[in-house]
Amino acid sequence: MKLNGNAVKPGNVIEHNGRLWTAVKVSHVKPGKGGAFAQIELRDIRDGTKLNERFRSSETVERVILDENECTFLYEDGDQLVFMHAESFEQITINVDMVGDRAAFLQDGMIITLSSYEGDPISIALPDTVVMEVVEADAVVKGQTASSSYKPAVLENGIRVMVPPHIETGTRIVVRPEDASYVERAKS
Repeated sequence: MKLNGNAVKPGNVIEHNGRLWTAVKVSHVKPGKGGAFAQIELRDIRDGTKLNERFRSSETVERVILDENECTFLYEDGDQLVFMHAESFEQITINVDMVGDRAAFLQDGMIITLSSYEGDPISIALPDTVVMEVVEADAVVKGQTASSSYKPAVLENGIRVMVPPHIETGTRIVVRPEDASYVERAKS
């Protein structure tokens, strides 16, 4: 399946230079001169080597169709993540490097989608949003406008996010694991 270079998302598997690569990190860059492009960190699914590549929106890449199965996150064992297949109840172990920074958002019992190619696990897709508790938030500076100001906060998993001024320590918020961004206050 052909895919525009700027439509690649973390977790997508593409064929590039005759090899299969998983997109680990994607950042969109719009320089002052020239066209916009996607800066993508790729990881080879077979040997784990990494490659940074730029794709312009006019370029197309071949997306590889994978077998996708729902799995439940069980626990972390050192640098290994252990999941259970939803139908066969088989335990699947993958390296934490396969998930990248998003591994910090995994929670016990979380349902994820595990993609595999010819029986080998390749990538996981986390839910679009997760609920996390703020364990540390800076105090609001008096006189700060509420419209566009955000303040730093630390989540229970140690990840720093920017939150609106009304979010305090102990508040549960909805976060997008893709880019560790604040979405909204969690409903109780």
